[in-house]
Amino acid sequence: MLKILLKHKLKIAFVLMLVFLFALVRAYEDYLFYDPFLNYFKSDFNGMLLPVYDSFQLFFGLLFRYSLNMLISLVLIYTLFEDESMVKFACFLYLFFFLILIICFYVIIYFYGETNNLILFYVRRFLIQPIFVLLFIPAFYYQRLNK
Repeated sequence: MLKILLKHKLKIAFVLMLVFLFALVRAYEDYLFYDPFLNYFKSDFNGMLLPVYDSFQLFFGLLFRYSLNMLISLVLIYTLFEDESMVKFACFLYLFFFLILIICFYVIIYFYGETNNLILFYVRRFLIQPIFVLLFIPAFYYQRLNK
């Protein structure tokens, strides 16, 4: 086991650097992205009205954050598996899920915003956090084991 770790020490260091980049995105979220929902969801949001926001800026803020997390995730997937077809498939999935989630996000805001804050919280969580990479890595690993 130790020989395997020593053999892949550069790869392990690069993976740790990518995980650190995820942490940096999270640490500087207030400065990098327009998102009035950050403070809203940090408070007791169940009884509160939605914050005032600019839909256009919010969309591009979410797009920028999702894209940044997606890019780091794709590099992480390539680093771990070194398979371009997996990266292409993951990229397709990321784009597909973004379209679905952003549509759901705005539908919830415009039609159910005052009543379904918890659903809005979770849809937004999938948009701003790198949750998909936590699903894709085990799935791709399982697929590789079954080949």
